[in-house]
Amino acid sequence: MAAVLAGGEGALLSHRSAAALWKLLGPADGPIEVSVPTTSGRTQRAGVRLYRRISLASKPGTRRLGIPVTTPAQTIADLKGVIPMPQWRRAIRQADARGWRIGPEKTHEPTRSELEHLFLQLCERHRLPTPEINVRVGRYEVDFLWRSQQLIVETDGYRYHRGAQAFEDDHARDLDLHSRGYEVRRFTYHQVTEDPRRVATAVHQALQGGQP
Repeated sequence: MAAVLAGGEGALLSHRSAAALWKLLGPADGPIEVSVPTTSGRTQRAGVRLYRRISLASKPGTRRLGIPVTTPAQTIADLKGVIPMPQWRRAIRQADARGWRIGPEKTHEPTRSELEHLFLQLCERHRLPTPEINVRVGRYEVDFLWRSQQLIVETDGYRYHRGAQAFEDDHARDLDLHSRGYEVRRFTYHQVTEDPRRVATAVHQALQGGQP
């Protein structure tokens, strides 16, 4: 609170400090980040990173726990390009889970190709055999295939697997692939980016014919 008050009239807690206050990210190391709606005024203070943003004058903040702070939507927008993309997407998911309105930024989801690239990086980092990509098995195109081990991995993004019908379609697809002798494992974007070691272990065990 003291850091915001030191910023003067209209100052708001912002960026990573605001994300921590909204519980979109964990506590931030480093200086407290404060934005002010002006290009002049107070100089930098020890322990405070000051952002002078005239555009903030038309984007009023709010209060949380009595502290003037940027809205969740503004906080998400401020974080983009400032923190690594996986962290930024994690902040979006946290805002969604908490019911904060964040506007169009919420629609930024990984494309199929982005998610496939992330999974291939995971395979390389954890020294898994390189799979075939986007190949047909029967009447389906699968994301990743280890042909000799008859293992298929599907990476499910938010945009491509949503709703009851998609759920039913996935199960029908998996049953058909199982009937052809293939084992199918599905991993979400969250699992690939937030728990890669567990995903790699599951794939390794499936390639060895074991159960995770």
